[in-house]
Amino acid sequence: MKVIPVREAIGMVLCHDITQIIPGKFKGVAFKKGHIIQVKDVDKLLDIGKQNIYVWDLKEGFLHENDAAMRMAKAAIGKGIDLTLPKEGKVSLKAKKKGLLKVNIEALDKINNIEDTMFATLHTDIVVESEMVVGGTRIIPLVTEETKVIEIEEICKKEGPVVEILPLKPMKAGVITTGSEIYTGRIKDKFGPLIIDKLEELGGGVIKQILVSDSVEMIKDAIDELLKLKVDMILVTGGMSVDPDDVTPTGIKNFGGNIITYGAPTLPGAMFLMGYIDDIPIMGLPGCVMYSKRTIFDLILPRVMAGEKIDKKSIRRLGHSGLCWNCDICNFPNCSFGKG
Repeated sequence: MKVIPVREAIGMVLCHDITQIIPGKFKGVAFKKGHIIQVKDVDKLLDIGKQNIYVWDLKEGFLHENDAAMRMAKAAIGKGIDLTLPKEGKVSLKAKKKGLLKVNIEALDKINNIEDTMFATLHTDIVVESEMVVGGTRIIPLVTEETKVIEIEEICKKEGPVVEILPLKPMKAGVITTGSEIYTGRIKDKFGPLIIDKLEELGGGVIKQILVSDSVEMIKDAIDELLKLKVDMILVTGGMSVDPDDVTPTGIKNFGGNIITYGAPTLPGAMFLMGYIDDIPIMGLPGCVMYSKRTIFDLILPRVMAGEKIDKKSIRRLGHSGLCWNCDICNFPNCSFGKG
């Protein structure tokens, strides 16, 4: 840093906080460290009694924190992200609209391995609302070598986007509700209304619900009927335990469905089934979806509605933090469940 007359400091970076005292009215910071001196600041600095100030001698090849943060943020973002203007060296990333947050964790780790830089985000694969802050970046010192920012830009160019928001498609589901007790009217179905609520929460809906008994043939016929209605996904409720008469997986398989996994490392949701009939996702929902506030269904449904193809690895990785705390007051997704 160097000392320079105030009138010659326009465009330069202040090295320290400058305090202003107005007896009986104000005492506090008038200019913060890192502030870039503007023409309008000169008279105020002179009024404070600052004829000379300490500024950074920003040599070629170095970047101020504001410029560095903006370049890092611009390099890292994909679709669905807006940026704030730098504030005290930090740029925030905000969601343009409601959608599924996707974070390239490997690329993020490489960025944070570069000295003097940081990049923080919310957890990947959660639904975020419009205007929500989903990340932020800055450098740690006031200035840093431009080569470090260039390295980050190259990582993002090669592996990016690092952070993006995928829109949720207004998918229409067909629901097959199994169980002789419901089919015969002995008990009232409670699965259907719950599924409708969860789909509508994400902008989707249910085209048709079909009640069937515990019959492989009836399940196959119901799948065929829903496919003819051009549904975007099929949800089969009940019939997902280990009892011999729980025939949902058999019905899906016999229809020709490709079962990706039957069983998941989550509680609640261990008996979850994920599969596809051609490109149409089909999910077998265990009973816990009906009586637990949040389950594996809440982890997978947004990803399906964002157009993601679910594979076995996606399910397997849920095991770490796949145990729900069953809190008295549910704060999902602001909790550890499904964060991996």
